[in-house]
Amino acid sequence: MAKILPFKAVRPPRDKVALVASRSYQSYTPEERDSRMDYNPYSFLHIVNPGYKFQQEISGEQRYTLVRNRYLEFKEENTLQQDATAMYYIYKIINREGESFCGIIAAASTSDYENNVIRKHENTLSERETVFKDYLKTVGFNAEPVLLTYADNKEIQNVLEQICKERPEYEFTTTYRDTHYLWMLSEPVTVAIIEQIFDKIPVLYIADGHHRSASSYLLSKDISENSDGKKKESYDYFMSYLIPESQLRIYEYNRLVKDLNGLTKEAFLIKLDFWFRIENRGLEVYQASKEHHFSMYLDGEFYSLYLRKTRYTFDNALDKLDAQILFQTVLDPILDIKDLRTDTRIEYSHGKNGIVYIKSLVDKGEFAVGFHLFPATVEQMRAIADQGLVMPPKSTYIEPKLRSGVTIYEF
Repeated sequence: MAKILPFKAVRPPRDKVALVASRSYQSYTPEERDSRMDYNPYSFLHIVNPGYKFQQEISGEQRYTLVRNRYLEFKEENTLQQDATAMYYIYKIINREGESFCGIIAAASTSDYENNVIRKHENTLSERETVFKDYLKTVGFNAEPVLLTYADNKEIQNVLEQICKERPEYEFTTTYRDTHYLWMLSEPVTVAIIEQIFDKIPVLYIADGHHRSASSYLLSKDISENSDGKKKESYDYFMSYLIPESQLRIYEYNRLVKDLNGLTKEAFLIKLDFWFRIENRGLEVYQASKEHHFSMYLDGEFYSLYLRKTRYTFDNALDKLDAQILFQTVLDPILDIKDLRTDTRIEYSHGKNGIVYIKSLVDKGEFAVGFHLFPATVEQMRAIADQGLVMPPKSTYIEPKLRSGVTIYEF
């Protein structure tokens, strides 16, 4: 059963939250980051990009130490303040399309991660896990919650609906035109109700944040092994944002390949014909509209590729995933792409960019061919995790995406 606890968040005061909150550090170009830091001294980017203060790139342990220093400075200046009481934080986002996401920011258990109560569907890189574990250990906080999901639960929904009728502590709109709300929940009876409800939920699933959760688990183990029995309980948990499955929005990750592995266009199409029924759509913009159908853009033309099911066997949940099918039938055997994480001949574009974006990159000559996939479903993600399998990298692009620096989990 899932153990989900309230915690004492470090967060900005109401009047500064819109200035502090930022997107994930990696989502900005260097120019965008510099622009935001040039004109906003409160941006959380100043903490995670401490080299800006010295006008140089800083990496490794030195960067971690400086991140810690900037974080402490924000606390000393009261730009960030820690709550005196452990709470749940109800976080709601309404995006520009009018879609609403509402969930609970809480502390999830590293023991639940270890014991498969919190299940994953994506592989992680051990080197990246270790790097982020060392980062967390030095800086002493985590500012980006792991996105966890659970089967829709009417009891939780009723509690959230009641809380959201009250005035939020935060309400701010970003330049992306998404509006963010946050309510603080410290009332003991309601806190106990939420904790008890989750205690009856047998399984949670990681929707986004596999490396963050794995690194938090490694940190917990590392501290246990080197603490002489004086380990702080906070290391046994990691900050998470829990929302019901019905509120997840899953987009596809499309594939772009730089060359045809020495094949001519005609030879490539003949090899594809073994696995797919192929139709040349010419200039008609075609995109995949159901599972096991693929769109391909090659040499100025669109093609529809329908999987020949007599050629391909579905032995488990992973075999039915379109990203896996494309790897098994095209990327590996025909284009000789063996490692989707390290091969520099393949790149990825998430579905919000659209198929016209794929076309533009191929037309520019940056890539030889592009593939558009049908999005995976929550049911597929859950089935793969339940069977102990993992998706290929970049199989899903999942929303909602939270802002960094709104709630911070301190060890």
